[in-house]
Amino acid sequence: MARFDRYMLSQLVVLFGFYGLVLVLLFWVNRAVRLFDQLIANGQTALVFLEFSAMILPGVIVFIIPIASFAAAVSVTNRLNSESELVVAQAAGYGPFRLARPVLVFGLLTALFMLVLTHILVPMSQLRFAERQAEIAENVTARFLTEGSFVHTADGITLYIREISPAGELFDIFLSDERDDEQHYTYTARRALIVKTDLGPRLVMFDGLAQVINTESQRLTTTGFEDFTYNIATLLTGAEEGVRTVTQIYTPELLNPPIATMVETGETRAALRAEGHFRNAQALYSIVTAMAGYSMLIVAGFSRFGLWRQVVIALAAVALLQSFDNTMLDLARRTEGGVWLVYLATLVGVVFNIVVLYMATRPSFSDLRRRRRTMRERSRQMSEVGA
Repeated sequence: MARFDRYMLSQLVVLFGFYGLVLVLLFWVNRAVRLFDQLIANGQTALVFLEFSAMILPGVIVFIIPIASFAAAVSVTNRLNSESELVVAQAAGYGPFRLARPVLVFGLLTALFMLVLTHILVPMSQLRFAERQAEIAENVTARFLTEGSFVHTADGITLYIREISPAGELFDIFLSDERDDEQHYTYTARRALIVKTDLGPRLVMFDGLAQVINTESQRLTTTGFEDFTYNIATLLTGAEEGVRTVTQIYTPELLNPPIATMVETGETRAALRAEGHFRNAQALYSIVTAMAGYSMLIVAGFSRFGLWRQVVIALAAVALLQSFDNTMLDLARRTEGGVWLVYLATLVGVVFNIVVLYMATRPSFSDLRRRRRTMRERSRQMSEVGA
């Protein structure tokens, strides 16, 4: 690369790191505060909090990369323009497309970083995060096993245990489940055990009675049982353990999802494939945002009064592309064979940047911009002199 390219690329990388760090801290603190309250309330240590905080970082970084790349491109281009460095480079024969080369290289670097995150680090961290949550949930279960008092482990759940033996056996159990608005469940048993399974902790009750009351008809149904298994993992996690979400699945499985994966996630084949391809589209989109920040400012040329108008227009263009990208993702999730739709916003962004850069190369367009800018500057100078 030429010396000017290396200089511009280094500025882009430095500012990308600065903006990325600031944005990561902002978004991370917002999530970490809620995570801190949850973990400390469950009696966890600071080390567990730090571990969980590290697991949510990849997902936060993926969200801020396009924003940071756009901000870095805008800042570098604006600074080089205000200090006339771009003017000197253009006088040396560097056109808008030639000056875009370091920005394009910078965009490719951010795209590679994004690919590593979306295909490897994010699924890995999300899967590990879910596993650690399940482990902590099982450990927290013991905190709710209190002798001789009614404990509300979750909204609509009431648990009473008369006695807990040194061996962990529970005697005289009362469990009320009123989470269902239509039916309320009450379980009583002489004794019970907590059993750890692959799907999470289970409460196995022996020699008891199950009562179900319909809230509309007020009809009571009772059933005696010798043994009954109740899922207590839902009291703590709110969902079945062992069931992965889309963010916890690696890309090859999303691109060719088996039936078991569709049943596990509750998503269609089209939706899973769209999510897999969207990870590639996210990486390509970071290139588009970086180029948009550069192209919208380079087309304006040099101005002593700054390029804030072009910055606002560039920000609006990126926001519209992001909205269009989300719309295409929703459409691709519902359309069989419509995975190409997730790349459409990126393609529109590429065409947009090429058109803007082409406009910057047109002498007639440059002359028109220069005449308008000169007229504005003269008008402003005359008004200052009159004042």
